[in-house]
This record gives sequence, C-alpha cells and structure tokens, in this order.
Amino acid sequence: MSFSASRRFVPLFAAALLASAIPIAAAAAPDGDSAAIARIIDEGMNRSEAMTTASALMDRIGPRLTNSENHRKAESWAMDLLRQRGLANVHVEPFDFGAGWNLDSYSVAMVTPRALPLTAIPVAWSPATSGTVRAPVVIAPMSREEHFAEWKGKLAGKIVLVSLPGQTSESKGPVFQRYTDAEIAELDTYTKPVFDPDAAALQVKNRRFFGKLAAFLKAEGALAVVKMSYRDGKLVHGEGYDFQPGQTLARPAVELAQEDYRKLVRLAKTGDAPTIAITVAARYDESNLKAENVVAEIPGSDPKAGYVMAGAHFDSWIAGDGANDNGAGSITVLEAARLISKLGIKPKRTIRFVLWSGEEQGLLGSRAYIDQHYASRPVDPSLKGIDSYIAWRNAFPITPKPEYSQLKAYFNMDNGSGRFRGIYSEGNLGAEKLLKEWLAPFDMLGADKLVVSKTGGTDHVFLQAIGLPGYQFIQDPLDYDSRVHHSNLDTVDHMRADDMRQAAVVMAGMLWQAANSDKELPRAVLPTQPAPTDPFKVRDPSQ
Repeated sequence: MSFSASRRFVPLFAAALLASAIPIAAAAAPDGDSAAIARIIDEGMNRSEAMTTASALMDRIGPRLTNSENHRKAESWAMDLLRQRGLANVHVEPFDFGAGWNLDSYSVAMVTPRALPLTAIPVAWSPATSGTVRAPVVIAPMSREEHFAEWKGKLAGKIVLVSLPGQTSESKGPVFQRYTDAEIAELDTYTKPVFDPDAAALQVKNRRFFGKLAAFLKAEGALAVVKMSYRDGKLVHGEGYDFQPGQTLARPAVELAQEDYRKLVRLAKTGDAPTIAITVAARYDESNLKAENVVAEIPGSDPKAGYVMAGAHFDSWIAGDGANDNGAGSITVLEAARLISKLGIKPKRTIRFVLWSGEEQGLLGSRAYIDQHYASRPVDPSLKGIDSYIAWRNAFPITPKPEYSQLKAYFNMDNGSGRFRGIYSEGNLGAEKLLKEWLAPFDMLGADKLVVSKTGGTDHVFLQAIGLPGYQFIQDPLDYDSRVHHSNLDTVDHMRADDMRQAAVVMAGMLWQAANSDKELPRAVLPTQPAPTDPFKVRDPSQ
C-alpha cells in the first residue's frame, strides 16, 4: 500500500525544497529553539552523512554479533567517529555476557544424487565441524521433547533435518509497504495490561528446546542438525536464540533455505536419501566475557536539569550486514549526534547517545545499563540469557537508584529504515500533549502522528517496565518484516536514503526540544507486583 495522494506529496515537496537549499523556517516549536530546529532540518536534509556512514559500517565492517571480533571493530569505529564529531565523554560500559563467536567460513552442498551448492547459514554459536561432515540426511521432524522417543536409535551417522517442510507460503499482503493514515489510526488503541505468572516458565521452556534437541542428537551419534528457514525466497537467518553464556550447542547446526530444504525432503521420500556436505569454520573466544555499550554525550549547561537520551542497538545477527536491524537505528543516532553537535550550542540538559549491545540475546545491554544506573530488581544472578530476561520482567520490588530521576526522555529506533511517521506514547496518556508539541515542527516531513499503542522487543522496553519515559517512533514498514529482518537481505540496498535523512532530523529535533524544554514528560507510576489478570486460569500441565 502507499500513502494517500495528499500525504505522499507533502513530505516530498518539503524534501525537494530543502534539497535545493531554499531556507525553510521550522514550524512552531513551543518549548524548543526554532532557529536551532531550522538549522537541524537544513543540515540533515541538504548535507546528510547518514548513507555514507551506513556504508562505512555495514559494507566495510558488516554484521556485528555480540562479543564478536566484528562487534569490537565496530565499537572502535563508532567511538572514533563520535570523537571526530565533537562529542564528549565517549566511552564503553561493559556488562557480563559470555563467550564471543566468530564465523570465518562455511559451505553446505548436496553431493548425491547430484552436486549442488545449497543456500544455508550456520546457526550462531554453532560449534565448528571437524573438517567437512558428509553423510546421508534423515527427515526427523522434532518440535517437542516427546518426539525424541520415536527417533531413538535411528540417527547415528546421519545429518538430521528436524523441521516440518510444510508448504510454500502464499503472500497475503504487499512485500513493500508504507503506512496509510488509516493504518496508523488503527495503532491508536489502548491495550489493557495482561499479567500471567505462568507464561514466563512456558516461554523459557520453548526457547530452550533447540539446545535439548542438539544434546539428544549428540547422544544418538548424529553428525549435524539442519533446520529450515522460516521464510521462503532463498532467505536464511542464522539466529542463535538458544545461546546460553558458558554453554554451546552440542552438534554443528545450520539453517537451510526453504527451497533447498524441501528439495532434500522430496528426494529422501522418493528414493535414496541424498548425501550432503557441511563445513563450518567458527571460533569461540573467551578472552573477554564482557560485552559493551558505547556511550557519548553533548554536555548540557545545567547539571541539575537531568539529561535526555537516544539509543539503538548496535549488535546484529550474522546474516546480511545488520543494516536494517539495527544499523539503521545506530546510524540515525550517530547522525542525530552530528546534527546537534554541529549547532555549536549547549543544550540546557545533557544529551546522551547510546549504542546498545546484546539486544538480540534478550535486551541484555540496555538491561545492564538500567541495573547500573536506574534501578534494581531481585533476580537470581545464576540465570543467564533469555532466562534472566524473563525473570527480570517479573521480579519485584523495583528499587530506584539516585540516577533514576535524572533521565527526562529516551528515544529509541529499531524498526528498520522506514521514515518516521510519528511516535508511540506507550500507553502514557499524560505524555501525549508534550510529545505532540515536540513533533509539531516535523509535520511537513510527515512525522505528525501520535498513537497510544505500546511497542515491544527492543531497548526502550525495560525503561518503560520501571516507569521511565522511553519511547519509539512509528515507522513505515517498507520490506522490513516481510523479508529483510534478520535475513541475508539485510544490507544497505534495503535502506532508504530519504527516509534515513528524515529519521535523523526528527530524532535530533525531538532530542533538542526535550533537552531545552521547561516542561518534563509525565512519568508512569513505578510498577509494583501485579495480580494475575485472570486468577482462575488453569494451565495445561503438559505445556
């Protein structure tokens, strides 16, 4: 779907005026500096560095798995860039993570009944193969531990395909999409809170299955495990959600494109099982078990006024170059920092910029930052990864730290490279008036919508969970969810330059106004232990 005609031409006309270097006065900025916002718009739209910075990160460095050599290289690059752009207090803040994992090379090919390279990727944190593993495949779909008994004694010396092949998908919507005003209006719905104390245990059980499967296959003498990609179109992802610090998968694991996976299934079901060869050259690195968040600041003039912050996660999975998830957010934060720094004017409040690590493993970097700066929750320290993530969200009481009151606003970007269309108020109705005022200068750029919905799955979530003002922007979907997110298509080619320019301008403008406003965003209440939403719910004990 596309914009309506009226909405389509307004931002394009404004961008065209800016591109031709015709000065444009900022719209009313009730609590901000209108001249400063006009300069931000001019610099960001006429002389943007967003896409050249994106190429330097994604094309030259590439994917950034947490604690990998590539992630360390990207950190150094970002810190150098922030210093060059005049930011102060550029540093890293470490947190406990675990072993790094570096992928040097891999290949997967069918050997019989004919030679054919297959589209595949290792699962992150998979152990390496000892040279090349070559063996017939066996089709053994397993999605629960109850399935293990059926395959006991049948898998020795085999490469095991564990996914149900299913049918090729039929697209029900556009691959590439921009929101219509009507679609954005549908997001303006308050969602009643739901608390289910049993759901956390079930979530942990589901996340841990693949690790148990790999251990079962090792005990049975299987050589490797192959799962099918969850998208068709020759897309692969390589997500390693079962990574547990201090543990590794028991068998080499790869993900195969749906088209190639089904080919192997058809061959195995109609004749001799095909033989495939898998080579994974990967290295664990335990030299530094701490991951790091990158932090930098533009100092404010009033040390008692608190600070505002913008952030995006810097880490990615291993397919593609981590461009839209979340290189786009990281580049927007870096470009917003450049735009504000270039003003040469001190804001009233300090503006802090953070590139988070460990987001893909359970928002670990932003959660560690909260533990270090804002509040504590009583979580068993022996829990790691996703187990710790789930336990933290359900642990009470929340005990604020002295810095809790100093954060006045946090803006996050993590939904691809689509143009900003407005902002989510995250269910905080009291904050909507001020957020709307801060958006006002960007009506002409199409960022004029405010909706009450909550968003999840990224680094503002834990701030919201302890009552702090963390917000995310409404973004055009583009092809992010349909095919780019976490896939081998996640490259700079799928970033939209005009959208990136606009997003950086809006991010910088919102930060500038929040840093200088005499008003503060109303906070949500400090959460306390909720009661079960449905106290009479009975869960199936077999789940």
